[in-house]
Amino acid sequence: MFPSAVFFALGGALLVADGVPTLNIETGCRAAAKMGDRLSLDESLRQCLSDEKRARSELEKQWSQFPPALRQRCVATTETGGDPSYVEVLVCLQMGVDAAQMEKR
Repeated sequence: MFPSAVFFALGGALLVADGVPTLNIETGCRAAAKMGDRLSLDESLRQCLSDEKRARSELEKQWSQFPPALRQRCVATTETGGDPSYVEVLVCLQMGVDAAQMEKR
């Protein structure tokens, strides 16, 4: 009985530790701000960082609702070959859920 209690305690700790990853979004926002024409560089950067902050907040609320494999895939995708983005992770997760629902139909 004791080993199973340890297993569940450790499993719970692993689930808690499996939260929204910390991404370095500033580099991507700086690059995006340099490409924008409509707003000043500072305003574009502020807007991008604000969008990323809102996306991270949404991810924190919804993270546990997404399948772990999908979370892993979306984070790996945003970290591959470019600047990571919470917006990109959130969109990837939403699209993954939508695709799974379409497959069920």
